[in-house]
Amino acid sequence: MLATLTSGIPRDKKIWTQRIDDLDRTFVRKRKIIAINIGNPNLIKITFKTFRHWKATMEYHKTKDILYVKELLGHKSIKNTLIYTHLVDFENEDEYIVKVASTIEEMVILLESGFEYVTDYQDKKILRKRK
Repeated sequence: MLATLTSGIPRDKKIWTQRIDDLDRTFVRKRKIIAINIGNPNLIKITFKTFRHWKATMEYHKTKDILYVKELLGHKSIKNTLIYTHLVDFENEDEYIVKVASTIEEMVILLESGFEYVTDYQDKKILRKRK
């Protein structure tokens, strides 16, 4: 699939100038070196498809919209996308970190760190972020 994206593009304008097979061999070799260096043989199990599964699972966890994930992955059938739903644990779904902002500077810092605005209370802003 990556090769079709680069067809017709001059070699000096390509992101990957190597052949796809060369990229795969490089990935496998580097993965093995890292697994040996940090002493974790489980890293050898990681493939490009692992990253795809991780992204799909995280998107489903964030959005809870299986149709969005289906479109994101380009699946024709929802059955293929439903594979990712069993990986998501919604038990701790209602656990939040709650912060209160008194000034605009505090509000900016909290928003930039991933908090979302909930409401005002006694001239203060209440924000939350999932644990």
